[in-house]
Amino acid sequence: MSQSQGFERKQPVLGINSLGRIGKLTLWHHIGRKYFKEIVVNQGREIGTGLDAIAQVIEKDSTYGLMHKFLYGVKAERIIQIVDEKQGKLLIDGIPVTVLREARNPADIPWRQYGVDVVVECTGKFNDPVVAPDNKSGSIRGHLHGGAKVVINSAPFKIKNKAMSTPDDAITLIYGINNTAFNPKKHLIVSAASCTTTGLAHMIKPLLDNEETSNILTAAMSTIHAVTNTQSVLDSVPKAGEKDLRKNRSILDSIILTSTNAAKALAEVIPEVQHIGFMADSIRIPTSTMSLIVLNATFQARSDKQGAAMAINTKMLNELYRKAAENNPEKLIRFTMEQNVPADLIGVDAAVIIEGQFNHTRTAYINLDCSYIPCLPQDIKKVFPENVLKVPVVHAKVFGWYDNEYGSYVNRLGDLTAYIHKNIL
Repeated sequence: MSQSQGFERKQPVLGINSLGRIGKLTLWHHIGRKYFKEIVVNQGREIGTGLDAIAQVIEKDSTYGLMHKFLYGVKAERIIQIVDEKQGKLLIDGIPVTVLREARNPADIPWRQYGVDVVVECTGKFNDPVVAPDNKSGSIRGHLHGGAKVVINSAPFKIKNKAMSTPDDAITLIYGINNTAFNPKKHLIVSAASCTTTGLAHMIKPLLDNEETSNILTAAMSTIHAVTNTQSVLDSVPKAGEKDLRKNRSILDSIILTSTNAAKALAEVIPEVQHIGFMADSIRIPTSTMSLIVLNATFQARSDKQGAAMAINTKMLNELYRKAAENNPEKLIRFTMEQNVPADLIGVDAAVIIEGQFNHTRTAYINLDCSYIPCLPQDIKKVFPENVLKVPVVHAKVFGWYDNEYGSYVNRLGDLTAYIHKNIL
């Protein structure tokens, strides 16, 4: 167990709350990354018949296969060992991992005892940053009470009391977009947004950074999204007060229309999109991971003297994303002209993979009735024939793959976690 002794700098220790989908894969990421020298996982209850069952839960995955083979290749040998059953101690590829099985409330988890500075909250249950740390039902702030210096939530914030706003010590960050906004003297609670917002942010930032495409008039996004554990394997009876009855239908047989807060969260990490009338929705399909963002954007286009729209077209758009990928040393954006299906991209380390072959644009003209434009002076209205303003626009459709579990989201969450830990030392 890592503890500070005098002025000796302690080894970095990571805390993870929950071995759910994101929690377990976060553990995989940091086992492979080797930044944290110890990891403490809180599950808060017994699993199966003991530590061997926990080791198997950690090691095996229906989507990504065996941990050691996923991290190190098909010839890799098993890397997990049981060290102490009673104390929940494992050794995974040389990294000591302690599994805690008692406390469910974050305030009761003894992070301080284990020298944990940063905790990644992965239960999906404690998303409200305004709830007090001593709340009987638990609070994300409880981790701070238990000794953590910073808590990173692997989900967007959801404030139940609509009269309250996000506290000053809380912030939403996406690695590669606005992670440098983290202030170690101010921020105690960080949301890593969602998998969809992560992919979307990396899709739209190159458009905003380019002069020709920065003037987005309106935009909409649909994510064709893999299933999650919020859905039912077979049809089930909804809980009292449940508004979305579709999520209780079988994930094996259904295409489920649902909502996403990606547009709202996007405005938190990229304030420039606040002026865009941005809409977003989600369509759940029966796949285990890999999702697809379909981004529709409309741009005001420049035109030549003859009135023909210029500049923004499919070739230009693909070249924009190709350069964004080439000039990104961490390869957070990738560009491909291959004909991929989801199985080809599972686990690929990228925030988003732009599907260049399917991107396309269309130039059109919008005829604006000047009588609908408020406060437009009459003398200006008279300039336009029949009171109509003809505006050249380009409609663009951009496709971006993202592994909503490991490849895109967990890897960016891991990048953000290491970045924050380095900045609080």
